[in-house]
Amino acid sequence: MTSTASPSLAAFSGEIAALVAAAAPGVVAVHSRQSRASGFVWRPGLVVTSEEALADEGEISVVLPGGETVAATLAGRDPSTDIALLRVAREGLRPVAFAAAPASAGALVLAVGAAGGLPVAALGLVSLAGSAWRSLRGGDIDARVELDLRLRRASEGGVALDASGGVLGMTVFGPRRRVLVIPGATIERVASRLESHGRIARGYLGLGLQPVRLDDGAPAAMVMSVDRSGPGAAAGLRQGDAIVAWNGEAVRGVQSLLRALGPASVGTAVRLALSRGGEPAEAILTVGERPEA
Repeated sequence: MTSTASPSLAAFSGEIAALVAAAAPGVVAVHSRQSRASGFVWRPGLVVTSEEALADEGEISVVLPGGETVAATLAGRDPSTDIALLRVAREGLRPVAFAAAPASAGALVLAVGAAGGLPVAALGLVSLAGSAWRSLRGGDIDARVELDLRLRRASEGGVALDASGGVLGMTVFGPRRRVLVIPGATIERVASRLESHGRIARGYLGLGLQPVRLDDGAPAAMVMSVDRSGPGAAAGLRQGDAIVAWNGEAVRGVQSLLRALGPASVGTAVRLALSRGGEPAEAILTVGERPEA
């Protein structure tokens, strides 16, 4: 039977396959308790994967290209940026190279994960390329990149490639299974901190908060409990206080406060406008570092 495929289409197909083959040596499968995901070699002996796809406890293993399974240990994890770092005692793993150019909307993109020692690929487009943003968990992400492609669950934590084979970052699932990319710049910043410290510092108020509405209908955050040794107690906050403004900006709810408690917030002094027993009050609170669980 004579093939009807055009030479240009065959050449394009071959180039796509070559990009996947070139990336595959740096992409691994990550197995944790009741979880199958992907990851990639960030530095020798260090693998980055999706924090959300990694089980909270139990043993972790990595399936290398070719199918060999090796044990891995958790070096650190940061839920706010969805980055986890694993240590793998195996030499000769090939780290990926992050792309120098940023993603562009409409550009072709390849998602490469791994399953059973084999690469798993998906082809699509960059549907959105925007500026830096903050995740719902308060993590600072260097660029907003969304992909229009179908990603297998086991490919989460793999890499997104541009048309030249450069790694844009790590593919993860966002809300409503939208496929997002955690950019290389974010990974370099966060993984470096995880390698050296095992965690990312988060701001801590020492307060248990609940969203409420004041008599005038304005949103506020009610103090339900106070850690006696925490920053809130040191600032004089009391159970029953309602926080109505943070450094002059009206509080939209508890989540808006939590998103403000990123790594850069630790050690900063914030001015809180309060409603205390129906009367206005003010407190200056120095944000602490959240204790390890």
